[in-house]
Amino acid sequence: MRLTFLLFLAVSAHSFVPQARVAFRGGSLDAAPAKAGKSKKATKGKVATKEAPPAEKKEAPPVHLGWDSHKPVEEAPSTLVRPEDGPEGNYPMRAKFEKMCRDAQIAITKAIEEIDGEGKFQEDCWTRANGGGGMSRVLSGGKVFEKAGVNLSVVYGSMPQEALQAATERGVDRAKGMKPGERVPFFACGLSSVMHPKNPFCPTMHFNYRYFETDGGVWWFGGGTDITPSYIDEEDMKHFHGTYKEVCDKHDPKYYQEFKEWADRYFVIQHRNETRGLGGIFFDDQNDRDPEAHFAFSEEALNSVIKAYGPIIEKHKNDEFTQEQKEWQLMRRGRYVEFNLVYDRGTVFGLKTGGRIESILMSLPETARWEYNAQPKEGSPEAEFIDACRHPRNWV
Repeated sequence: MRLTFLLFLAVSAHSFVPQARVAFRGGSLDAAPAKAGKSKKATKGKVATKEAPPAEKKEAPPVHLGWDSHKPVEEAPSTLVRPEDGPEGNYPMRAKFEKMCRDAQIAITKAIEEIDGEGKFQEDCWTRANGGGGMSRVLSGGKVFEKAGVNLSVVYGSMPQEALQAATERGVDRAKGMKPGERVPFFACGLSSVMHPKNPFCPTMHFNYRYFETDGGVWWFGGGTDITPSYIDEEDMKHFHGTYKEVCDKHDPKYYQEFKEWADRYFVIQHRNETRGLGGIFFDDQNDRDPEAHFAFSEEALNSVIKAYGPIIEKHKNDEFTQEQKEWQLMRRGRYVEFNLVYDRGTVFGLKTGGRIESILMSLPETARWEYNAQPKEGSPEAEFIDACRHPRNWV
C-alpha cells in the first residue's frame, strides 16, 4: 500500500497523544508511569505575557514560527545562528553545534552517495525572516536506497508548554514556574536522518542529534542512533552496537548500557507491544556536566554513523531476496510509520511548533504495507525478529 493522504489523517488523529514511558519487566514490555526528573533552576526571568479575560482567553500566536514562514533560498547563508535572535543564552555553543551538524551533513551524504553508486542528494534551503532556517538533503530512487534524507534545522521561536513536553522527557519541569498557557521562548538546533534501503536485508537507520535552550538559561543535549532491520543478522547487530559501545565507553563507562536501555524504552510501538527495531542508543535531557563534555560526546556519536552503518549496507546491498521477503520489509516499514506518526517526539514537536512539513515527514518511507492480521509462521526468521522486538536483547 502506498502512503497517501491517509498519513495526514493519522497525524490528525494521533500525533498529539501524550507518550507514556515503557519499562521492561521480566524480559517483556510493560507500560509504566513516567517519572519526572529534576531540572536546573532558571537563572533568568521569564518573558512577561498579557493574560486575556477568562471568557476570551486564547492561546497566543507563535513567535517567529508559522506554517508559511519558510522562505526558499538558492543557497543557505554561512550560518543560521544569529546572536540577536532567540532567548538569551550560550551563543558560542549554538554556533558550534550548528557547524558540527553542517559538517556531518556533508560527510554523511557524501558517504551514502558513494555506497549507493548512482543516487544523488538534492538540497533544499530555507530561512525565516526573524531567524533560523534549515537545509534538507534527500536522495530518492537510488540504486541501493529508495529514500535517504539528512536534515539540518535551526529554530527560534516560542512554543506551547505541551510542545515542550513532546520535545523532552522532562518537559513539565522545563516550563516550571510559567503561567498556564504562557509560551516558552526557545532555541533548537539539530541534525536528523533516516535511510530506507531497497533490499530487505539492508536495515533502515535513523539518527538525531540536537541542542536546546529555553528562556531562563536552561539548556540540554539529546540524540542517538538506532537501527531497524527486517531480519536478524547477529554479526551486523554486534558491529552496530559495538561501534556505539566504543564511543560511549570513551566518555563514560555507564553511557552505553544506560543509553541502550533508554533506546529500548523509547522506540516502542505501544499499541503493538513491540519495539520499532533492534535499538541503538538514545539520550535526552543531558545537562549534568560541562556543556563541552556533552558536545564532545554528541560530536563523536554523530561522526560514527557511517562507521556503524556503512559496512552493513555494503555487506547486504546485493543480497538476493524473494517477493515474500520484500513484502515483509514493507510491513515492517508500516510499523516504522506507525511509530513516527504516533509517538516520535521530533514529529510531534515539529507539528506543534509550525515546522516545515516536508522536512518533518521526510522520515517516512516512500512505500509501506499493511496486511490484515498478518502473523509470521512459528519458527520462521520473521517470527524470530518479532520475538527480538518484544524481548529486547543485548548484542554486545
